[in-house]
Amino acid sequence: MSGTAPTPDAPRRRVVVADDDVLVREGVVSLLSGAGYDVVGQAADASELLDVVRGGDAELCVIDIRMPPTHTWEGLDAAREIRAELPGVGILLLSAFIEVETAIDLLEGGERIGYLLKDRIMRGTDLADALGRIADGGSVVDPALVKELVAQRRRDDPLGELTAREREVLALMAEGRSNSGIGARLFITEGAVEKHVRSIMAKLNLPTADDAHRRVLAVLTFLGAGSQS
Repeated sequence: MSGTAPTPDAPRRRVVVADDDVLVREGVVSLLSGAGYDVVGQAADASELLDVVRGGDAELCVIDIRMPPTHTWEGLDAAREIRAELPGVGILLLSAFIEVETAIDLLEGGERIGYLLKDRIMRGTDLADALGRIADGGSVVDPALVKELVAQRRRDDPLGELTAREREVLALMAEGRSNSGIGARLFITEGAVEKHVRSIMAKLNLPTADDAHRRVLAVLTFLGAGSQS
């Protein structure tokens, strides 16, 4: 469900905008003002941002992740401080790049939190909608980030390339069954099981070793993946 931007009759939600790029900052301010928000402060770096937020009555903050002096995580660090001191203030972080670890760290903060790519904010409705959701107690995740998180999970899943049948064979290997025992359980020939086992070893990129050792490595991979799910 979409968030609600302020209506003409509703109190204007108070926002602080922090970005060291003056053109981006003024663009965000203009978009938000036009959408019915009251921009009560601006900042060009993290220190200035903290001063503005601590000294005012902001309900929301729009913060660039990378700001002076090092242009690394100043915005994120400031967001953490704001969340610790003023947990009721909603935070929308902006980034020019998809930064998965940063986003995960941010989203673990729970309610009234969001992450958008900067190219998304060029559409004023997206920015206003995101802030509306955050103001209403929700969270916002950029669609590009969702796509990347799903792709990363697939890349990181050691069993992701296995077929359903290969997973069944590997699960039975984990029970200590021999190829003949696996074949009897799955109603397939021992030769078919051997083919599945060879395919499993190849897909898991297990090092060349004797068959018994490779089976142990395969089972350890299976058990490790299960413990993370």
